Amino acid sequence: SFGDDVGQLGKYAWHGEDFSSGGTHPIGQKEPNTWGFYDMHGNVTEWVLDQYDPDFYRAAGAAGAVDPWNRATKPYPHSARGGSWDDDPPALRSANRLGSERAWKKTDPMLPKGKWYFTDATFIGFRIVRPLAVPSPQEMEKYWISGVEKE
Repeated sequence: SFGDDVGQLGKYAWHGEDFSSGGTHPIGQKEPNTWGFYDMHGNVTEWVLDQYDPDFYRAAGAAGAVDPWNRATKPYPHSARGGSWDDDPPALRSANRLGSERAWKKTDPMLPKGKWYFTDATFIGFRIVRPLAVPSPQEMEKYWISGVEKE
């Protein structure tokens, strides 16, 4: 989101080739992108709503889908996008995806395990977004309560 010159990446992102990073950092220590957003690449891989399927977007694109959403049907794997402080530059793209794993919560002390508590995946985070208008309870339930969070 800052241009095509990978040589400029260090100005905008914490990543694996930046040996001083060693973990997450507070927001805003690197340069913002053109739209004023900080940390769109690197720092943490972002947990997203979609179920992970490596072929989903290829099939959805072929079908002409607009804003495709692979609604979750099971707890694993969910999608995580972009790259983190622990990844090398090729992984620091919005289109880069990986599937979540049960092992990310192995040492979670909560019983039952937390939905978003990734004790063993320190490279995962999420970006809080807020809709312009408050959604109806039905809209909230459609997106935020999928029923597949419990193992």
